[in-house]
Amino acid sequence: MSSKSKEKFKETEIGMIPEGWDVRRIDQLGKVVTGKTPPTVDADNFGGDYPFVTPRDMKGQKHVFETERYLSKNGKDLLKSSLLPEKSVCVSCIGSDMGKVVMTVRESITNQQINSIIPTTVSPDFVYYSLLNTSDKIKNLGKQSTAVPILNKTQFSKISVAVPSSEDEINKISKILSDLDLKIELNQQINKTLESIGQALFKRWFIDFEFPNEKGKPYKSSGGEMVDSELGEIPKAWAVGRLSDICDITMGQSPPGETYNEVGEGLPFYQGIADFGFRFPNRRVYCTGPTRFAKEKDVLLSVRAPVGSLNVADEQCAIGRGLASLCLKERHNGFLYYLLRATKSGWEKFEAEGTVFGSVTKSDVHDFQVIIPPESLIEKFSSLISALDEAISTNEKQSRTLTTIRDSLLPNLMSGRIRVNTEATL
Repeated sequence: MSSKSKEKFKETEIGMIPEGWDVRRIDQLGKVVTGKTPPTVDADNFGGDYPFVTPRDMKGQKHVFETERYLSKNGKDLLKSSLLPEKSVCVSCIGSDMGKVVMTVRESITNQQINSIIPTTVSPDFVYYSLLNTSDKIKNLGKQSTAVPILNKTQFSKISVAVPSSEDEINKISKILSDLDLKIELNQQINKTLESIGQALFKRWFIDFEFPNEKGKPYKSSGGEMVDSELGEIPKAWAVGRLSDICDITMGQSPPGETYNEVGEGLPFYQGIADFGFRFPNRRVYCTGPTRFAKEKDVLLSVRAPVGSLNVADEQCAIGRGLASLCLKERHNGFLYYLLRATKSGWEKFEAEGTVFGSVTKSDVHDFQVIIPPESLIEKFSSLISALDEAISTNEKQSRTLTTIRDSLLPNLMSGRIRVNTEATL
């Protein structure tokens, strides 16, 4: 890469770009498609193998490997005019999620909140990064129309981006950025595998009750004594109690709005699930007037819709009213994280109770019933799981560094302020 100070630039409607580059509209890069939703009253339209992409599946990643919902063949056939092949680029164009961008990895359909482009004249990777680079512009365009930000297909199609005239330069820009995203996605896949291992071990020990007995054999299947409890059969010497019996709990409280900033002043502030990443928060807002705190390694629990989602504080932070922070009194928070994951169905019941938007109160959290193993077993599990959790944390920190590098390179590469070397070398 090089910064070519002698490169001549020209003024265009999207700003200064190299003289040899062109300005092209989105609809000149490929076919634009607006998503649709099949009739939800017909359950046969859902539950199959075809990814149904919505803004909820757009979590800052490049590729959408999995979605919350899938369509059946029947649902897909109803919307065949909106079917996207792999390597289509999808952009959220309605609401607070405007400007999010992902790329499909197989045949998919999106809902109507998303406009997509099927690239035909420029490489899909370059189209993806062009749209990612215009994310803020898309958000601003949407705010100009109505109270609910929206960018329709016509407006979306007219968005312009800079395109190098050299296909070699297009491909090299795409490769630099794609290599960074590839490593980020590899870290994400490794972390999901590591967490699955942790969940499997937790299930075997604390749900199936096959933890090692004093002879190192599986407790329950080796004849370990079980007793009745209000939560079903549990091993003898275990107990049923409340979260507050084993945890220090802090309910979040939102500080005054004028104390928020995005320039790094004060403590990181997290309000709710919108700030959550895979395991650690990934959205950074800061606060100079925090009122409630979470310590590093505290478990963050979403107490507003959706109730029960989890993250882990990776540093001291401030928490708003959408969160509670929990810490085992003996500080074995590796166990606590997996315990709360295993009790997710118990939290989800609050979604259906009382109000349209599910929520839990301080007493709900304090009084939430859990099975409590002996402290020695909690300590043994936490010791076993610590290396795994540390690896997840290390991978996540590396991914954040790579994301920062990618985000720094992106506007410079896509505008020609930094150029790649396209000259042949021996």
